[in-house]
Amino acid sequence: MDNQLSFFDLTDRYSQLSKKGDPLERLDEVIDWKEFDDILAYVKKKGREARECHSNAGRKSFGSRTMLKVLVLKHLYNLSFEQVEYQLKDRLSFMRFVGVGLNGTVPDENTVRNYFEQYKETGAWDKLIRTFDKILEKAGYKAQEGSIVDASIVEAPRQRNTPEENRTIKEGNIPEEWEKVPNKLRQKDTDARWVQKRGQNYFGYKLHTLVDVKHKFVRKAMVTDASVHDSNVYGKLTKGDKNDVKRVHADSGYLNSKDALPQTYEEVVCEKGYRNHPLTDEQKRNNRKKSHIRARVEHVYGFIFGSMGLFIRTIGMARAKATIMGSVFVYNISRFATLVKGPKRPREKCAQPA
Repeated sequence: MDNQLSFFDLTDRYSQLSKKGDPLERLDEVIDWKEFDDILAYVKKKGREARECHSNAGRKSFGSRTMLKVLVLKHLYNLSFEQVEYQLKDRLSFMRFVGVGLNGTVPDENTVRNYFEQYKETGAWDKLIRTFDKILEKAGYKAQEGSIVDASIVEAPRQRNTPEENRTIKEGNIPEEWEKVPNKLRQKDTDARWVQKRGQNYFGYKLHTLVDVKHKFVRKAMVTDASVHDSNVYGKLTKGDKNDVKRVHADSGYLNSKDALPQTYEEVVCEKGYRNHPLTDEQKRNNRKKSHIRARVEHVYGFIFGSMGLFIRTIGMARAKATIMGSVFVYNISRFATLVKGPKRPREKCAQPA
């Protein structure tokens, strides 16, 4: 057909994408995907064991690195499983990123869903975040100049439950009527919780992060339901912190935390004024300096929730955690692609199995 792209047409189109600054091309150039092979091999092994399938019959499976890139796309653009398949077939930048041509086979939505489940079951995203943190240290991006702790609500589809049903769920039980209707129970998220913030009600989960001040990488992350107070994970977040400065910037909600900081840490919190005891000019100046540093964490959340559009589509804590931690990993590698300088790493011509 006259309107079919030839090899030269396709090469020219890719060249045009590159000139426009394809962010996926840049990401693929600076990330050495081979660094994650051990984790990907573990995920693949556990996936085969779970399926109790050791046969090599049937269609050849997609390479582990290919599927990692596919899941990166899912999180980077907050796509549904169906949309991942569609966009892989439709967008040249997606095809180039995962290493498939116009005539190549792309993973269908069920394949993407299966890999998402494997990453969930094996805790792969947590492992990938820790591994990439080591890669950052080797590349000269050690945690420096102190840390920032913060948390943000990740909304999930709201449940229209009765007050009695909500009380039963909070007690750790399943409403009796739901147990009688399995199809209804499958559509109910009994792990997410309601919380009120600044007079507004939210339903879902909460992302807690430890961000280094200098480079704005998420060095540690935890996921809870939305009702868990930020201060309840304060000490857990900072445990094992490798920052060269043992200083933590936090808001006043973390003060008097039961999960306290180690004594070796300096805690930096904005001071509050009270009736008959307003802040002095010096305290106000100090607060502005502190706020200027704490604002750096908002850049992190701005990318995760704004650019990436993080939102929970799934049901239950396990899948919510996989979605959120996957987004944290993708944020970190995207941040690295923004910061890294020097020669580009040669791109693989096609995705290799791992």
